[in-house]
Amino acid sequence: MDYRALNRALWDERVAIHVASDFYDVAGFRAGGTALRDFEIAEVGDVAGRRLVHLQCHFGLDTLSWARLGARVTGLDFSGPAVAAAREIAAGCGLDARFVQADVYDAAAALGETYEIVYTGIGALVWLPDVDRWARVAAGLLEPGGFLYLSEFHPFGDVLDDADGSTVAYDYFDASPQVWDEPGTYTDGGQNTRNTRSVTFQHGLGKVVTALAAAGLRLDFLHEHDHTYFQRFAALERHGTVYRLPEGRPRVPLMYSLRATRPADG
Repeated sequence: MDYRALNRALWDERVAIHVASDFYDVAGFRAGGTALRDFEIAEVGDVAGRRLVHLQCHFGLDTLSWARLGARVTGLDFSGPAVAAAREIAAGCGLDARFVQADVYDAAAALGETYEIVYTGIGALVWLPDVDRWARVAAGLLEPGGFLYLSEFHPFGDVLDDADGSTVAYDYFDASPQVWDEPGTYTDGGQNTRNTRSVTFQHGLGKVVTALAAAGLRLDFLHEHDHTYFQRFAALERHGTVYRLPEGRPRVPLMYSLRATRPADG
């Protein structure tokens, strides 16, 4: 099965749906908003004047949000329509950004430069079969002293039942490709999509951290969070922009974030 071709067709079709959705609120972004989460801004710190690349950037709202904070940004995505949309939004907002179409595993050749910060955001790793190769790519894009910042959905949440999130229903260590055939998308709109098949891959937390260490990066922190940004389980309750389990329920990790640095002498 050609996972890249299936997944690219799915994401190509969904770009226009996502750009038009209330979920992404492109109008709000054009008016000066941000797509970043508060904890990401706090954990990454001051980016003014720093060179930042966003891997698997979709149509670039997170990338351009870093630009609004002063970073010199590059976004990379394998979807041509996504890169075209990102360029259009950047131009319309007067934001200086470079967007490149390429598979993440080909990033070094496609980009041809290194960065102070490699950023990758929510929902990216699940589309990659080889997390060790991804870690080597990220490390290779970093200048000495630079760091990778990753924020992701916690893999523990993916083993729990969809209804209540209280029962272990799936195998945490299942590394086989997961083939899905589902119409629609996670945003509003676009329920009658043509490209419905996709392939995803589960990566445990230990596997991700070990891959980064093997790639020569030093872990600065690993934070686990008790909230997420969508209705992962029916039992989750919305609190502003985040979803949490009801008060009184034992909490479980729903997201995580980490920073890993390339040593200055490495």
